[in-house]
Amino acid sequence: MEKDQNSNTDQNKSNEKISNLDDISTEKTQVEEKNKEQSPKEKELSPEEKNKEQSPKEKELSPEEKIKDLEDKVTRALAEMENQRRRYEREKEDAFEYGGFAFARENLNLIDNLERAKQSLENDETLKNSEALKKTLEHLEIINKDLISIFKKNNIEPIDSINKKLDPNFHQAMLEVENDQKEPGTIIQEIQKGFMMKDRLLRPALVGVTKKFEKKQNDAKKDEKNEQNQEKSIKK
Repeated sequence: MEKDQNSNTDQNKSNEKISNLDDISTEKTQVEEKNKEQSPKEKELSPEEKNKEQSPKEKELSPEEKIKDLEDKVTRALAEMENQRRRYEREKEDAFEYGGFAFARENLNLIDNLERAKQSLENDETLKNSEALKKTLEHLEIINKDLISIFKKNNIEPIDSINKKLDPNFHQAMLEVENDQKEPGTIIQEIQKGFMMKDRLLRPALVGVTKKFEKKQNDAKKDEKNEQNQEKSIKK
């Protein structure tokens, strides 16, 4: 009898455990269903949405796409190398052709100072018509010609300005002079000589240009009054 009672109690315990397991499993399934309803990420997505959510690394490329991508990268790299080569060649040519540009522009001050010294000696009353002045001016002229010759050997040429039309690319007008004999904008005075280094402007020429002779109204009225006065005096 005791054995039967023990077996019955064991069977009851096992039945209780099974029922508890069933309850736990049902609760678990209920919780999972609630989580599915609450999390929008676990909803079923369309293929387009799945492709959007995938990162570029996760998205696998076909062999043809990989080849095309590599070809584009190689083409861009070659184009960049070609641009750098051309840029280097251009910079090398500029350095060879115009490397002494700044040095040449500074040396133009020598010509300017020689010209100023020449004008100063010519305007000196104590030296006028003297042998010393003539010899000094001759030496200054020789130095000036030597400098111009050295500049020409290095492709530095003076700009012709006198009797030329004003060109803003080569000349800079410093003053205007009334003149009826020449067309307006004609250069009749060179204040400072300009120079070119090959096809580049080393320094513009400072010049004076002509403009139309405009008689002022007051002067015209004065002339008319003078003429009228002269006529009256003659009649008297």
